[in-house]
Amino acid sequence: MRHTNRQTRTKTLADLYRAADKQVAVTITYLKPGETEPTVRTIEIMDLRTTAAKVTKTGEIRGGGIVIIAMCRLRQARREFHLAGVLAYTVHRMAYVLTPPANTTYEPTTPAPTDDADAFFFYELARDKDDADYRPRVPLTQTDTGLAA
Repeated sequence: MRHTNRQTRTKTLADLYRAADKQVAVTITYLKPGETEPTVRTIEIMDLRTTAAKVTKTGEIRGGGIVIIAMCRLRQARREFHLAGVLAYTVHRMAYVLTPPANTTYEPTTPAPTDDADAFFFYELARDKDDADYRPRVPLTQTDTGLAA
């Protein structure tokens, strides 16, 4: 059993990434926020992600924690655990046994038009949601070389 308060966060993350890479189970002692009693869970790690960091009005950075997304063997469901709540962990040699849920957020795209060039152009613009409505703040002219990289 490894205690997270006795080692660096980098070492903890390296062990968890290694367990996810080898697809072996990990038992964690986890303390939920606002609770006093820790729980013990055996998990199968699917992913490790970072949460979004926010800057407060005073310039202080909040958030930006690491979340462990895993299948919990007790509940047999997908769960999220914050790395800050993991008190101790044990990496086992037993392989994954649970099947993760299928991705339900995927939406198949419509096929691209092949008969009209303008329709294909607008189809490509609509695919990229972030840049589809992009308009430069300053009108660009071909003779303006001050904006060249």
